[in-house]
Amino acid sequence: MEKRIVVLAGDGIGPEITSAAVEVLKKTAVKFGHKFDFDYRYMGGCAIDKFGVPLPEETVAACKASDGVLLGAVGGPKWDSQPAENRPEKGLLGIRSALGLYANLRPAVIYPELSDASPLKPSVLEKGVDVMVVRELIGGIYFGRRGLEDDGKTAYDTEIYSESEVRRIAKVAFDLAMTRRKKVTSVDKANVLLSSRLWRRVVEEVAKDYPEVALNHLYVDNAAMQLVKDPSQFDVLLCPNMFGDILSDEASQITGSIGLLPSSSLGTCRAGLFEPIHGSAPDIAGQDIANPIATVLAAAMMLDNMNLHEEARAIEKAVGKTIADGWRTPDMGEGKRVGCKEMGRIIAKNIG
Repeated sequence: MEKRIVVLAGDGIGPEITSAAVEVLKKTAVKFGHKFDFDYRYMGGCAIDKFGVPLPEETVAACKASDGVLLGAVGGPKWDSQPAENRPEKGLLGIRSALGLYANLRPAVIYPELSDASPLKPSVLEKGVDVMVVRELIGGIYFGRRGLEDDGKTAYDTEIYSESEVRRIAKVAFDLAMTRRKKVTSVDKANVLLSSRLWRRVVEEVAKDYPEVALNHLYVDNAAMQLVKDPSQFDVLLCPNMFGDILSDEASQITGSIGLLPSSSLGTCRAGLFEPIHGSAPDIAGQDIANPIATVLAAAMMLDNMNLHEEARAIEKAVGKTIADGWRTPDMGEGKRVGCKEMGRIIAKNIG
């Protein structure tokens, strides 16, 4: 089977972690008799340097024509002087919008061998952590009306959602719950925000089509508290854009390292976008100490989206074996210390 994969290495540690993930994908292709064609394109700060814009049209066209898009990370202080409309992060928002990627899936799982790296008590961790954050990705405050008034002394950003936007992301969450433990926790701030009241109403309407799935609601502040108090109570967390952004980062710290958590962004386009949830970490770029595991696991999520499920499980098992064997990048705590490149090689070797 032949698949075309666009690689957006991006900025900071992006080229390092995507390189490791590509090595794992190449080994997977050999093992299972596939051909993966890698098409490297520019997005983010590197695109600003080369083309003057964070998201060139040729990058968008290549992504739309691909079977999947693997992203490293974008941004860094180098581009802080860019006007707001031309910052590297605008490339990320732009590709999500161009590909219609409205659903962001962010799993958070505890590896038993890394429990010591988690800030939670063993008595909490022993209950197990397996949370799927479902974040609405192209609506809410990040995409609402914004502006400056009073000669820049007043600024506003608008939280806005339509019924259709809420309904489609809610369906994603409930469909996922049907394959997991059949529980959805919807996060909002309905005691204050009108947009959250609409969110809650539509989620309850969608829930009627899934009688096997238990639904409960939490205000976002309570959800943040409960996530560290007892993460085992959560199965699928359904969140508006900004709340999902924040809570998924909190969930990453529960697992012990933000370098372990992948994400997938899915929507109306065949090609989804697959990336680690962390940023470009320019302070450690080029030092070969970044953790590529989140990007490797994002590559596995990409294969799942291509219906290459056996291949995706092989990558996940290889990661699990690598961690069980004690291999660690610096962010993962005590163990057999390796760099980014070597971690990628070890995982690839464990593909078998």
